[in-house]
Amino acid sequence: MSVAADAPTPATSGPVASAGYVGGVTGIGGSLRTVDAASAGVITGAQVNNRPATRPGEVLEAVPGLIVTQHSGEGKANQFFLRGFNLDHGSDIAIHVDGMPVNMRTNAHAQGYADINFLIPELVGAVEFHKGPYFVRDGDFASAGSVRIDYLDTVEKNLALTSIGSFGYKRALTIGSAPIGEGHLLVAGEAQVYDGPWVEPDRMRKLNGVLRYSQGTATDGFAVTGMAYWAKWNATNQIPERAVSEGLIGRFGTLDPSDGGDTGRFSLSGRWSRTDETGLSRANAYVIRYGMNLWNNFTYVLNDPVNGDQFRQRDSRVLGGGEVSHIFQGALFGLPMENEIGLQTRTDSIRVGLFNTTNRLTRSTVLDDRVLEASAAFYVENRMRWTDWLRTSVGFRADGYYADVVSDTPANSGRARDGIVNPKLGLVLGPWFDTEIYVNSGGGFHSNDVRGVVATVDPASPLFNIARSPFLVPSTGSEIGIRNRSVAGLETSLALFQLDFASENLFQGDTGTTEPSRPTRRFGIEWTNRYALTPWLRLEGDLTVTNARFSDRDPAGNRVPEAPTTIASAGLTFGEGLGWFGSLRMRYFGPRPLIEDNSVRSRPTALLNGRIGYAFENGVSLSLDVLNLTNAKADQITYFYTSRLPGEAADGVADRHFHPVEPTAVRLTLAGRF
Repeated sequence: MSVAADAPTPATSGPVASAGYVGGVTGIGGSLRTVDAASAGVITGAQVNNRPATRPGEVLEAVPGLIVTQHSGEGKANQFFLRGFNLDHGSDIAIHVDGMPVNMRTNAHAQGYADINFLIPELVGAVEFHKGPYFVRDGDFASAGSVRIDYLDTVEKNLALTSIGSFGYKRALTIGSAPIGEGHLLVAGEAQVYDGPWVEPDRMRKLNGVLRYSQGTATDGFAVTGMAYWAKWNATNQIPERAVSEGLIGRFGTLDPSDGGDTGRFSLSGRWSRTDETGLSRANAYVIRYGMNLWNNFTYVLNDPVNGDQFRQRDSRVLGGGEVSHIFQGALFGLPMENEIGLQTRTDSIRVGLFNTTNRLTRSTVLDDRVLEASAAFYVENRMRWTDWLRTSVGFRADGYYADVVSDTPANSGRARDGIVNPKLGLVLGPWFDTEIYVNSGGGFHSNDVRGVVATVDPASPLFNIARSPFLVPSTGSEIGIRNRSVAGLETSLALFQLDFASENLFQGDTGTTEPSRPTRRFGIEWTNRYALTPWLRLEGDLTVTNARFSDRDPAGNRVPEAPTTIASAGLTFGEGLGWFGSLRMRYFGPRPLIEDNSVRSRPTALLNGRIGYAFENGVSLSLDVLNLTNAKADQITYFYTSRLPGEAADGVADRHFHPVEPTAVRLTLAGRF
């Protein structure tokens, strides 16, 4: 419970099984904190990069129990699953990179939309993860969990990397740092193309860059960072099973080849820290320019038999904000104590629109709104060490929101305000025989799309009134867990958790968005294991089992659609600085109810990825990734909703819609460190 314990985890520890990972000094962009829950933890950059992955976001599956998948083109935000949640594109998992929020509130496609495709895995220094709403720094979208990613300030060696692989995969990356004045300058650039196995190729094109100047240390220093990311792609979205079984298209075919998108993200951020006789002060600030266009057709000719159901979602915004905090170190009655106080702010200026399109050509405007959404949060936490075997944390967090919507449908313009205060409690007992017991409890929330908070009529049919959504939706969670390190090299943890939500966000197939639904309750168990057999060999195994139900009564049923019951993963990593290295990863994504009465379910997905490589003494490394080793014909995602194909009845057909896992693919990477 001291500032010294708050330092980031070293960027390298354990086996290194990546041709491109170079290590270095971890920054404090995400202000890593101590971990005081059985289900929380810090992952090193090496551990993140040890995982063979199809797409950048999948490296976050290093977080135990987290599934990261895709149901569209490679430039679109990933789909996340955690603790019995279908988190869609980020509705209840808060993601930060270098102190900047990734989740986009009041987004054109989905509330909390978190596009992590700008992530450069080789730059990751450390990842801190929390689960549950127990931590004062976590606010909007963090009820299921939060992930804070820190980039490196410097690298141990410069890196030049190139990869080629199946289905038109090509990637080039360079990272370098050098001392300048009293600090260091870090530069990274990435370019990538990918077609995928699809009949209509993704034709994904991506450019990515990072420029950072830093001085000092994690507790006394500063950094200024600029990031730029741009991508465009075609998209083969989920397709109806009947279209495949009837031979209209194959598993990798599409019913609307003009689906796709483009996006851009440009940011400037800064951070500062200082340690003095009163404790530790930290501050960070950011401004982000973000734009996105998505063209999707999920229902084909259900709503418009002549022109089709494709629509464009446009999101253009500038957002800015920051955080300041101070940790006061002291004592109470001679007992070690810390008091932390912090303030967070964020303001989004947004233009968000929805348009009916055919082959990406606009036919009509459904809505074209301008939104100003601002929030501020204040948090306080007291941390005490009462004895050698008892620690407590007691705090609260207060959030206030304001929004102003100017809609092209005047009846849907308006202003909204809301606020929420949540307690956060933690208790740590031990260690006894290398065992600690954790008890955590707290409240959280997610915000809803503010357009639904102020709207009074359906923008597509203004004669019909609609019910307004609440602005902030509360959640309440609790957890009891245990962590044991009595076996040399083995860390195992077990956590029992519960989470109640006043309103669930569910995916709507006809619009491709999330909408508020009924209250829910989840309870489950997580078992996490990390075993360092030797300095060069590491084993891992995780299991999460969750019961997710609507907590009210409804004839439709009480199952939460898309809520996974079982998630499991296992893997091994071997390697040292030189010579052979490798990794083998299995992840299991269990079957899920697709509708409330559980009469329609998805199939399970089990995937196996592998890597083998060699690091030469001259700094050159060569590695081969094999993705989907068993060529499993499984699904990335499955939905159940009504769509209509040409020639079908006017009211359409309710059917499973799936996005298949890519077949076996290989990727060869050549990297040089100098």
